[in-house]
Amino acid sequence: MENIVQKAKEEIKDVVLKALNEAKKEGLLNFESIQDVEVEEPKEKQHGDLATNFAMVMAREAKMAPRKIAEIIASKMNTSGTFIEKVEVAGPGFINFFLNQNFLIETLKLIHKRGKDYGRVNLGKGKKVQVEFVSANPTGPMHMGNARGGAIGDVLASILDYAGYNVSREFYINDAGNQIEKFGYSLEARYLQLLGIDAEVPEGGYHGEDIIDRAKEFLEIHGDKYKDVPSEERRKALIEYGLKKNIEKMKEDLALYGIEYDVWFSEQSLYDSGEVYKVIEELTEKGYTYEKDGALWFKMTLFGAEKDDVLVRSNGVPTYLASDIAYHKNKFVTRGFDWVINVWGADHHGHVAPMKGAMKALGIDPSRLDVVLMQLVKLIEGGQVVRMSKRTGKMITLRDLIEEVGKDAARFFFNMRSPDSPIEFDLDLAKQQTNENPVFYVQYAHARICSIIRQLEEMGVKIENIEDVDLGLLKEEEEVDLIKKLAYFPEEITIAAKTLAPHRITRYVIDVASLFHSFYNSHRVKGAEENLMKARFALILAVKTVLKNALDILKVTAPERM
Repeated sequence: MENIVQKAKEEIKDVVLKALNEAKKEGLLNFESIQDVEVEEPKEKQHGDLATNFAMVMAREAKMAPRKIAEIIASKMNTSGTFIEKVEVAGPGFINFFLNQNFLIETLKLIHKRGKDYGRVNLGKGKKVQVEFVSANPTGPMHMGNARGGAIGDVLASILDYAGYNVSREFYINDAGNQIEKFGYSLEARYLQLLGIDAEVPEGGYHGEDIIDRAKEFLEIHGDKYKDVPSEERRKALIEYGLKKNIEKMKEDLALYGIEYDVWFSEQSLYDSGEVYKVIEELTEKGYTYEKDGALWFKMTLFGAEKDDVLVRSNGVPTYLASDIAYHKNKFVTRGFDWVINVWGADHHGHVAPMKGAMKALGIDPSRLDVVLMQLVKLIEGGQVVRMSKRTGKMITLRDLIEEVGKDAARFFFNMRSPDSPIEFDLDLAKQQTNENPVFYVQYAHARICSIIRQLEEMGVKIENIEDVDLGLLKEEEEVDLIKKLAYFPEEITIAAKTLAPHRITRYVIDVASLFHSFYNSHRVKGAEENLMKARFALILAVKTVLKNALDILKVTAPERM
């Protein structure tokens, strides 16, 4: 039993269906087919712990008012041996279920038994899933969009791992194509300028300070060795140096941010292996391309895209779309991923339909590809939007942000809202050491529990066997609410994995911290009667486990002292 809420839901479904069949046998209800029993958590606490609208769903089939169906089903229920304490019929025909104390006791026992594995579920059954995120152009430093994409993708990968998938994190290096040519021309111009030769950064080239820095470093190493060689040879050497240096810096910055990739995949390797040309050939053989204006086009409109797009330009050079199709075929066919998830900026939304269409054209089920689109980030300081770093006067990079607010606050704040919601990142709030700052609030809850545990252990209080603790003493409203929230952790993991919603875990951990603070402010642990003190000790140990496990998923520190 890894998900106690799921167990309670299954019990409810079973009880409802048995009652329904009993009512039919007695001639109280008449129906041919049975709908699925959906069990949800009600929004209002007074409506019970779990509820079903099953009577409403069955109304047409049973030709009876939903309320009447609900009353008949409720009257025929046998809840003995289950977590169900009482059943109520409400409103137009909801059936509300209130769970008994055994549910609370079993929850705490399960948390103590599973420890650092509490929350893990086997939803994925070991299926191979790849999460590709950030994949920033290696032509310059990483910006705020990359920072948010990094936090979303990395936490999503952790959630999927917790949900029983075999997860691989991947960074796709765009080291081929147009932007690399521009990168080479920009480096070349700066290198020649440093040698006192008149040269211009081309139109659409890169003008950042980092390009000048790379050119200076190159000059220090090679001097004027590349001054008089052919331009192509000079650019090739500069690109090779610049890319290697930039990718090293990306790896360093991402490691500071808590991100370690399993695979760094080079776009250029798809050209070197011939995979780009093979995929163009395959699409052509299948009749999904045509020639127009000297270019080769992909018939994307056949797959729901608004317009067709170019695969090979009139100069014979494949487009980014061609290499991206080859890349996705490589993920599914060559490397055998069952499920592929990409985290992209919202400006890439027009690329989703073509990519899913291309997979369909290649005979790959497009439902195996999911794209999480994330909205923009606004940095706020002193109530104003910030675009430039005060220190350097340049665009704020990922490293600037980590230096400013720290890894924990950055990762936590970026995952506080759904990826498809724009986010305002309040720099002042992220630096505050107060309960107003949500990451501080959660970390403080963990540190506070660690402090109570130290005090209790100094008094010689310890729990050697959870079975010896009278957990039935935990009856106060704050205790019950807190345990019920802890019970939902595996369910939150399941829902977050199914809906690709990493922000659920951030919200959940804030709720747990809030309920813990409410409990702590209302009830004593140290100094309570001995048996009650032990029961509350068992409760706070469980809260500590859940906070630590959830913070580990977010890769946010769970401090023992603050």
